[in-house]
Amino acid sequence: MKNTLSLPDRYLITPEPDASSADAFLACLEQALKAGITLVQLRSKSMSAGRYALLATQALDLCHTFNARLIVNHAAFTRDTPGADGVHLSSRHLMAQPQRPVSGDMLFSASCHNAAQLLQAQALDADFVTLSPVLQTRTHPDASPLGWDVFAALVSETSTPVYALGGMERVHIAKAQSAGAIGIAAIGSLWPGPRG
Repeated sequence: MKNTLSLPDRYLITPEPDASSADAFLACLEQALKAGITLVQLRSKSMSAGRYALLATQALDLCHTFNARLIVNHAAFTRDTPGADGVHLSSRHLMAQPQRPVSGDMLFSASCHNAAQLLQAQALDADFVTLSPVLQTRTHPDASPLGWDVFAALVSETSTPVYALGGMERVHIAKAQSAGAIGIAAIGSLWPGPRG
C-alpha cells in the first residue's frame, strides 16, 4: 500500500487538548517528537472547529519540523486542515462512509472494534486502523477488552495494517507485532504531560 511502508511501531494519539493552554500542549507534543514519535493523531472531541484548526496548524508545523506526520481527528470531522498528512475517522463515521474520504496521497485511518468495522476499513482502502480495546483501559473502564487471542484472530482476517490500542505500553510493542500488528497506539504511555 502506498502510505504504509514507513509506518512506525508507535502511534501517538494525543489527549484532549486544553483550549486554554495550547502552549503547554504543544510543549508536550514537542517532547514526544524529540523522544522519537513520528506519527501523531491530534484527537479532540470537544474543541470548536476553529480552535481545533488553529491548534492543528501549529501541531502540523511542529510535527513537520521533526519529520513526523500529523493525522487530524475532530468531532466536526475537519478534513481541510491545510497540509495535514491524513484523516482519522471514528468507527461511527467509518461505517457511514460510502468511499475513501480523502485522496490517495493522504493517510486515512479509522477506529475499529470488531470484524465488521475492519472489513469496512479494508473496503475503503484505509492505510491503517486502530483495533481496541486490547486490554483494560482507564479511559474506557466499561469496555470489554478483546484480549490478545481475539485481537490476533481479528488482525489475521484483514490486509489493512493494524495498531493495537487500549492499555498499551511500550513493553507491548513486541507482543502486538507477534499478534500481527504494526505496533501500538496509545495516549497515556506515549504522552509526556498531563492527559487532559
